[in-house]
Amino acid sequence: MPALKAFIVEDSPVIRENLTAALEELAPVQVVGSAEDEPAAIGWLSEAAHSCDLVIIDIFLKRGSGLGVLRSASELRRPMSLVVLSNYATPDMRRKCMELGANRVFDKSNEIDALILYCARLAEGATGFGELAPT
Repeated sequence: MPALKAFIVEDSPVIRENLTAALEELAPVQVVGSAEDEPAAIGWLSEAAHSCDLVIIDIFLKRGSGLGVLRSASELRRPMSLVVLSNYATPDMRRKCMELGANRVFDKSNEIDALILYCARLAEGATGFGELAPT
């Protein structure tokens, strides 16, 4: 199974490093880049030479917001899955993220396993919500 190319938008270096290690060890994922703020994330994603299959976005960033990244990434109309990973995954925030183009929203504190499973199923070629939903 080919590895998904992932881009991570997370302002905490510790979380970014731990997430990268977990994804690359537990799922068929290769992290190809990262950003800690909205301008850097949008800049990377907008470059024609950069491509990825999956973007994992935190809501609260050093500058700007993950919501802005989500909005901009959705407008690029590239074939990539947009996932939000946040400690602020309230029902209202989940709804807002989905409205802005997120494919899924995961809570950092208790849904990391679900994110790993999502990545594995995405790498296997699953595309529908039912195929990607936790079992």
